[in-house]
Amino acid sequence: MQQTLTEYRAIINDCKELFAKKNQDYGTSWRILRLPSLTDQIFIKAQRIRTLQTNGFSKVQEGEISEFVGIINYAIMALILGNQTQITEETDLETISHWYDQEVDQVIHLLFNKNHDYGEAWRDMRVSSMTDIILMKLLRIKQIEDNQGLTTVSEGVRSGYQDIINYAVFCLIKLKSTHE
Repeated sequence: MQQTLTEYRAIINDCKELFAKKNQDYGTSWRILRLPSLTDQIFIKAQRIRTLQTNGFSKVQEGEISEFVGIINYAIMALILGNQTQITEETDLETISHWYDQEVDQVIHLLFNKNHDYGEAWRDMRVSSMTDIILMKLLRIKQIEDNQGLTTVSEGVRSGYQDIINYAVFCLIKLKSTHE
């Protein structure tokens, strides 16, 4: 599991670096988005990945890796927005970065609990299968959002975003290992 943590942190560091650079360019403009809008942004990226996997080529230069990074960052934004109602135009990068790290720490905690129970089964999964699972989780989140957050037995939106982050990181670990 130490290897997983090392690989996971490397992926998250790359994602956070891009997040920080975009924050310098755009500030906290993303704070205006409602959670369903972020869910739809993640859905668009996941659907594009599935199309790339199905078609085997793209007409736009960005590939799967950049889309998975986008999924991770949008899902972290959603988690931040779900917890932090005081984000303003003036919220500084240091504060946003702290919130980013807090959310990642919770997601990593979930990862290790699930890895303990599932024995890193994700390592034997296909990237395409994990993409499908991300899409399924997004459809579930959309349904929960449409139901005003009410569920009877299901996990909530927050755990869905956390699972999406973990699957996207797993995909990036697998994709980067095949590109090295």
